[in-house]
Amino acid sequence: MIALRFLWRGQEEEHRMPEPLTRRGLLQGSAAAAAAIPVLGDAQAAAPARPQRQKEQAQMSAVGLTVNGREVHLQLDPRTTLLDALREHLHLTGTKKGCDHGQCGACTVIVEGRRINSCLTLAVMHEGDHVTTIEGLGTPEKLHPMQRAFITHDGYQCGYCTPGQICSAVAVLEEIEAGIPSHATEDLDRVAFSESEVRERMSGNICRCAAYPNIVAAIREVAGHGTAEDKA
Repeated sequence: MIALRFLWRGQEEEHRMPEPLTRRGLLQGSAAAAAAIPVLGDAQAAAPARPQRQKEQAQMSAVGLTVNGREVHLQLDPRTTLLDALREHLHLTGTKKGCDHGQCGACTVIVEGRRINSCLTLAVMHEGDHVTTIEGLGTPEKLHPMQRAFITHDGYQCGYCTPGQICSAVAVLEEIEAGIPSHATEDLDRVAFSESEVRERMSGNICRCAAYPNIVAAIREVAGHGTAEDKA
C-alpha cells in the first residue's frame, strides 16, 4: 500500500502518483527503442573484438592393437572407448552399442582371452592387447561352432544382442575349461559344466527377446553336453 502524505489547507501533494501509461506513450517509447537498436549495433561493430578463448583440443594418443589377428594403429582422443574405436574408427560394427553403461552385454568382446564390456574401457588402456570381436570368430563361409549352434537352436530373434551373446558364450566355455569358478560353482576345486553355471556366467548378457533357453541349448551343444532334444 502506497502511503501519500498530503499538506493541509489546499497545498499540493508532497508525492504525486505516476501518470498512467497511455497507448500513445507506449507507441512513442517503442519507436524510440527500435530506432536506437541500429545505432547500438553499429557501435558494437566498431568496437575492437575481444580476444576469444581458444578451445583446447584434446591431445591425440597413438594406440596399437591387434584386432582379429590384424595389427592396427590409431590416433585417438584419450577419452575414446574401446567400443567406439572398434565401431567408429575400425568400422567393425558387429559389436553393438546397447546401453553404453555396461549393463546389457551387447558390446562384449574378448580381450587377451577375457570377455569385457567394451563400452566401459578406454582404448588407450589396451595398448598392445589382442582383441577378438564377433567378426574375428568366424566368417560366413566358415562359421565358429558357437555361431552355428546359435543358428541351429534359434538363439536369437532380433539379433541385436547376439554378437555379445556369442562372444560371451565362447569365453564362458573357456572359463569353465580353465577351472575359473563362478558364484554358481558348487565345488571350487572342480569346476564342471552345468546349466546353472552357464546361466550364472551369461547373466550379464541381456536378451530382450527372451531367447535364454535357446541360448543355453546352443552353449550346451558346443560344450558337448547337448541332448537329442536340444538338437531337434
